[in-house]
Amino acid sequence: MRYLLPALPVILGFLFDCAVGDPYWLPHPIRLIGKLIGALEKLIRKHMKNLRFGGFLLAMIVVTLSAAVPLAVLLVCYRIHVVFGVAAETVMCCYMLAARCLCSESMKVCRAAESDDIEAARKAVSMIVGRDTEVLDRDGIIRAAVETVAENTSDGVTAPLFYMGLGGAVGGSFYKAVNTMDSMIGYRVEKYADIGRFAAKLDDVLNYIPSRLTALLMVAAAPICGLDSRNAYRIWKRDRRKHASPNSAQTEAACAGALHVRLAGDAYYFGKLHKKPYIGDNDRPIEADDIRRANRLMYASSVIMLIISAAARCIIFGGIL
Repeated sequence: MRYLLPALPVILGFLFDCAVGDPYWLPHPIRLIGKLIGALEKLIRKHMKNLRFGGFLLAMIVVTLSAAVPLAVLLVCYRIHVVFGVAAETVMCCYMLAARCLCSESMKVCRAAESDDIEAARKAVSMIVGRDTEVLDRDGIIRAAVETVAENTSDGVTAPLFYMGLGGAVGGSFYKAVNTMDSMIGYRVEKYADIGRFAAKLDDVLNYIPSRLTALLMVAAAPICGLDSRNAYRIWKRDRRKHASPNSAQTEAACAGALHVRLAGDAYYFGKLHKKPYIGDNDRPIEADDIRRANRLMYASSVIMLIISAAARCIIFGGIL
């Protein structure tokens, strides 16, 4: 039994996330990391002229604290008792995952689009995407939601699971700190070009393997969801590099192929048009139900990654606890 203990927090954390998600009224460590990033950004902009070096310092402080704090807490908890340690790490792992939240928020877009309430759909999608949503029509809103589910399958679920497999809750927290920095200051616009450069590059490095592995898991999971595995692989091979980020198009391409829809294309960010290539083929018009299909693919892929991560924990850390 002791060889299975390292995997328990990851498994239970995933199950709890799927069951209850993140209650908005509870304090969330990712929000605390976000506040730390925001405070450090203001401090650096005010007192440092070299914003590129300031961005490096910001990233080092954030990732160090984000890993050190949960490590210290877990060392104390496990020293008190293994059960207490497993319980604490389970809660931490649950907080690092966003499967339930991603599904719930994207399904708000789906239901509003099905009811032809475009303003409600636009408001709902604005909560989960970084682009400007005022210019989106119904199809554009649905497409944005599907893209978000596809991309955040890796960022919000499988990549944290990957790093939990290597380092438990501490590994997951380290990854989420980097990913949160990228989502806040990693934009390729003038305002963040210097201060967010290091965070964006670090996020690219950490997501390199998980994004590609997740795309392949989507291909493998597609038949489970009644989707086209062969086309998912074909589009992934063809379109996986059609994004400014080396990682984002990986899962978007696999999802687009599985659904037989076209994603991506031009988008506005901070009022500026960014020219982007399409991902996937326009085999059929996109529809609201594609958000449901993308969520099913997300869950199926995540379960496979959970199995891989749990096995890795048992192999690497079995017998330590």
